[in-house]
Amino acid sequence: MESVTGIGGLFFRARDTAGLAAWYEQHLGVPRAPETYDERSWEQQAGPTVFTPMATDSPHFAAPEQQWSINFRVRDLDAMVGQLRAAGIEVAEHDQSYPNGRFAELTDPEGNLIQLWEPAGADAVD
Repeated sequence: MESVTGIGGLFFRARDTAGLAAWYEQHLGVPRAPETYDERSWEQQAGPTVFTPMATDSPHFAAPEQQWSINFRVRDLDAMVGQLRAAGIEVAEHDQSYPNGRFAELTDPEGNLIQLWEPAGADAVD
């Protein structure tokens, strides 16, 4: 059976597309989408990706109307949290570690929930 090879893009609606793209680039290091087909798109570091539908009443979203959630892998959660807090961004760290790693959460300027994940155990990234 043929299968997909990965996620090729994440597209979501925003009130201020340019401002939100700049925020993701400045604070999380996610480059903006190329403006021409001659430019190469962002290449992520290889690592685990979780893809799962969630119940409509799942608590893993910032608001009931939010239809998507994104989780970014990070090498050093403490460093990333410190960097974001130094920029005045509120970040909530999970009180416990899990077998698959440590997590923190924040919202972007438009209120979208973002989860940061430092993988561990079977999901650890070399």
